[in-house]
Amino acid sequence: MVRYDKSTADKGSRYVEDRRDGRRGRMGGGGARRGGVAVGGLGGLLIILLGAIFGLDLTGGGGGLGAPVDAGFGESAGQIPSSGTEIVDPDADTKEFMEFLMFDIQDTWDAYFDQAGSVYQPTTLVIFDDVVSTGCGQATSAVGPFYCPAPNDQKVYVDFSFYTELSRRFGAPGDFAQAYVIAHEVGHHIQSIIGISDEVRRAQAQDPANKNEYSIRQELQADCLAGVWAHSANRRLTEETGQPIIEPGDINEGLEAAAAVGDDRIQAQAGMTVEPHTWTHGSSEQRIRWFRIGFDDGDPEQCDTFSVDNP
Repeated sequence: MVRYDKSTADKGSRYVEDRRDGRRGRMGGGGARRGGVAVGGLGGLLIILLGAIFGLDLTGGGGGLGAPVDAGFGESAGQIPSSGTEIVDPDADTKEFMEFLMFDIQDTWDAYFDQAGSVYQPTTLVIFDDVVSTGCGQATSAVGPFYCPAPNDQKVYVDFSFYTELSRRFGAPGDFAQAYVIAHEVGHHIQSIIGISDEVRRAQAQDPANKNEYSIRQELQADCLAGVWAHSANRRLTEETGQPIIEPGDINEGLEAAAAVGDDRIQAQAGMTVEPHTWTHGSSEQRIRWFRIGFDDGDPEQCDTFSVDNP
């Protein structure tokens, strides 16, 4: 179980937007903490290596959106809470945990960007039921948690019912499994603001035969970036109790979640033939391995999934 201070969750409330059942939620996370984001610094090596692989000029502006929302975590069935004069939120604890996560994950990346001489532009987590409108178009809970990279959006989306699916259907219970999901999606935000996502879409357009390969490498990099956050969190103590944020066993929950959403396991569980050429997110072994690389090293520069022969 992940330990955290309520005060930390309160700080993170500005990064959570609640759109469930039409309720008015807290809006936040729109602007950078210290101005606009600067491409370069953190991830500079990744961008250089990406250019070497794709043969592209990575110093120019971003291209068109061109890609659908990320549907990397299977399906989920939305549930609309009944309305009334007084709404009791059955997911209040989960929401508070998400607020803590959004603050802690982004505070970690803010420190990394600052150390690299750059600035970090935070994202927002949107909580929704069933259907949500995004800058990438309308999406349903069936796509699972996702990140919309559209310039007028750049937010993470999740229907809490997915966590039930993650536990019951995919066999990955626990709050750290939930944390892995959010840290992975924020990893996509990192890719977006430093230019990697745009270049992947360009590469896919220029080399459609390898579109899935580029997608897998991008997803595995997001897994690695989630591991980088876990490495940082593993070294912190709560202010109130002085206990570690991450307890023994939490990392195993994250590894189980990474394995649970591997393309091979999802295909096998669905009774399908395991066909690697159809994968878009990578195998269970790949997802575990890259999360481990990020967790063990704690260095975003080690998350270069684009320059290795067999990620």
